[in-house]
Amino acid sequence: MSARRTKFYLDKRNRKWLGVCAGLADYTGVDVTLIRVGVVILTIMTFPWALVAYLVINWLASDKPGEFYGESREDEKFWQTVRARPGASVRDVRAKFRDIDRRIADIETHVTSHNSALAREIDALR
Repeated sequence: MSARRTKFYLDKRNRKWLGVCAGLADYTGVDVTLIRVGVVILTIMTFPWALVAYLVINWLASDKPGEFYGESREDEKFWQTVRARPGASVRDVRAKFRDIDRRIADIETHVTSHNSALAREIDALR
């Protein structure tokens, strides 16, 4: 079975300790430094419960598959958006396809119209 891009993974390549904070940052799109500062503050305020939760997350979550590390920044942002707002992602993709369809229809209309200047340019290319 292939790895799912919408699942939470530990990010061992960008880790400082166990990869939980880096995984949360990758999953949510929030800056990893903010996640780490929040975890430290939470640990100080609720010791030992935040530390126990951190260790349980490390124990339950699996490592991020190596195939996900070669993605472009654009792909990473796309999948973060899908994880955060799946409905909005589908709506955005549909809107992009509608825009592409509209632009192609405009091109078809322009090319098939009786534009004499365009016809002369096409004939000049032959």
